[in-house]
Amino acid sequence: MKETILERRTRLLGPNVPTFYETPVHLVKGEGVWLWDADGRKYLDCYNNVAHVGHCHPHVVKAVSEQAATLNTHTRYLHDGILDYVERLTGKFSHDLSQAVMVCTGSEANDIAMRMAQAVTGKTGFIATDNTYHGNTALVSQISTRKPPIGGYSDAIRLAPSPDTLNPLGGDLATQGAAFAREIQQAIDDLNERGVGFAGMVLCPSFCNEGFPSLHDGFLDEAVKVIRAAGGLIICDEVQPGFGRVGSHWWGHERVGFAPDIVTLGKPMGNGHPVAAVVTRPDVMAAFREAFSYFNTFGGNPVSAAAASAVLDVIEGENLVQNARDVSDYAIAQMDLIDHPYKVNVRGTGLFFGMEYMDHDGNPASVFVVRVVEEMRKRGVLMNAIGRHRNTLKMRPPLVIKKPEIDFALEALSAALKVVPL
Repeated sequence: MKETILERRTRLLGPNVPTFYETPVHLVKGEGVWLWDADGRKYLDCYNNVAHVGHCHPHVVKAVSEQAATLNTHTRYLHDGILDYVERLTGKFSHDLSQAVMVCTGSEANDIAMRMAQAVTGKTGFIATDNTYHGNTALVSQISTRKPPIGGYSDAIRLAPSPDTLNPLGGDLATQGAAFAREIQQAIDDLNERGVGFAGMVLCPSFCNEGFPSLHDGFLDEAVKVIRAAGGLIICDEVQPGFGRVGSHWWGHERVGFAPDIVTLGKPMGNGHPVAAVVTRPDVMAAFREAFSYFNTFGGNPVSAAAASAVLDVIEGENLVQNARDVSDYAIAQMDLIDHPYKVNVRGTGLFFGMEYMDHDGNPASVFVVRVVEEMRKRGVLMNAIGRHRNTLKMRPPLVIKKPEIDFALEALSAALKVVPL
């Protein structure tokens, strides 16, 4: 009997390697917002933030191909590509972040960012939210809450309750920011009392993995004051909201209205090419370089720099930040029109939006949402679920998506909601 691709995958990669969907999709081709499987079935990609400017964008493909055919080496040799890119990248920040470390993954970026905070403060304690993901190195896995680390969480880690739209901290959306700040202060006090000390907080400015809750203007103002007063650094994980996805700004922290000490970048940066970065101030970088002898063989290599530069070209040249804003406004307005007895909330920021569902008893409709995700796959739309209870449908398409594709997705969703049992 011929071995299936799933059997071969298990034999060669080991058990429990994650896949999406009950029947995993075997993809063979991508173009723009569309993907094709091995049977020729076409899917609208409403989930993938890796292909930030669209699958196989010809400008990015050309840049990678031409550089790969010319030179690829590491940064112990001099090369203009990494310098030209970092200069362009840091020019996108409206405050004092002017230096960068180039790496290959968001996990590496967050690991370095945490070590930067340790180098600056001399402390080892960190705070994150209790429902998030920031990567999978040994250090970063301590603040990623999908599975607890072997042996449990370190004494140097505290997890503060994450904000929520339907069940806000303190019971009130208007004062949720103050309640969040109080939770952070309590965590800082606990770290200090135990003699660990407080190095910093790692957060996504849009709280994407937490379910992208609706946040009022200035939501993080009080939390920022608490962190600064305690001498900690703010590490802003922009892997999901960055590079224009929020629509109103290039970066999620700009939309919320604060200036972090360190910003980490990942998946969207190279449109599928493995490139990531840590961006920070010169004083933070100097402390890191003095405390750690750090070198990344592949970080910032000429091909990676070419891929990342090409992504900036496309975002600017195709006006994708404005597109994210326009298409988001349209999508959320159309989603508001969809009727379903379990639907309790529609929310989003730029091209990151979705619907939350609760059953008739007021419980998270998690199983229902999973069934909707599966039904949408059958109807040719790839999406997923998010949030503490995974009862929020999550749509996070490439920035090149247009209104007709949104119509296609939402027509499929309306149909799916009619057939998925309650």
